[in-house]
Amino acid sequence: MKIAFLADPLSGFKIYKDSTFAMMREAVRRGHRIHVFEQRHLVLDEGVVTAEATEIRLTGDADDWYEEGDTDIVPLSAFDAVLQRKDPPFDMEYVYGTYLLELAERQGARVINKPSAIRDHNEKLTIAEFSQFTSPTLVSSSGTRLRAFHAEHGDVIFKPLDGMGGAGIFRVKDDGLNLGSIIETLTENGARTIMAQKYIPAIVKGDKRVLVIDGKPVPFSLARIPQAGEVRGNLAAGGTGVAQPLSERDREIAESLGPALAARGLLLVGLDVIGDFLTEVNVTSPTCFQEITDQTGFDVAAMFIDAVEKRVTGN
Repeated sequence: MKIAFLADPLSGFKIYKDSTFAMMREAVRRGHRIHVFEQRHLVLDEGVVTAEATEIRLTGDADDWYEEGDTDIVPLSAFDAVLQRKDPPFDMEYVYGTYLLELAERQGARVINKPSAIRDHNEKLTIAEFSQFTSPTLVSSSGTRLRAFHAEHGDVIFKPLDGMGGAGIFRVKDDGLNLGSIIETLTENGARTIMAQKYIPAIVKGDKRVLVIDGKPVPFSLARIPQAGEVRGNLAAGGTGVAQPLSERDREIAESLGPALAARGLLLVGLDVIGDFLTEVNVTSPTCFQEITDQTGFDVAAMFIDAVEKRVTGN
């Protein structure tokens, strides 16, 4: 197969932990040819969505880990699969990319995850569809409503709807210290909608990333344990990743959401679970493949490429 990866610049990859690299390595191991391009390389020309894509070869070297081959401008439909692996921020430029990819689908391209499904599933707001698994949650731009939510629950997490890597997350305890300033800053004085969630004490045991591939959960999660004095477990915020078997509740959540999300074109989903509660549904570029594989021996990338091959061949 010819697989194209829409990704951020390869020069920024940390291949010892990068999930996209793990996908590439497994695809190459199976004999597939891989190509890469960035979102800026997408072009709509005379009605056809093309990309300036470069074929690469993996060298096996830790530093100079790839060699570039030919670069060609080709329709996305020329690839057997196009894997959307661009990281957030999920800004309007990202949205424009999903429009182009969706048009490419109509021209025969097979894009994973499905562009319209990425666009329609905000990683924070999607939990509202599955409120039976969530802690008390409020989404609002109203300072009055957000203050009332804090008054009711006493210990609250406030976060933007478009953040990543733990950026912009604040905890306000029952003393209300800096409550007004935090609400004003995050909402830009009522101009932006944010999320408030009742604080979940189980965060001290980790913010668990539960990967779901083609509707089926990976049997291990990665618990991202916050540093001392932190409420954010994100690896980007300094959390420590500890792989562990799924709990009964983890599996219940994954098996409830997985088939529905897969049917919408979300082949790969990263559920965030704290304690017994679903907190986010990650659909843009879910990670933690290598951490789970390195610690447990379960080959997450192999499970993912199996699913891609199944989508392509139908077998």
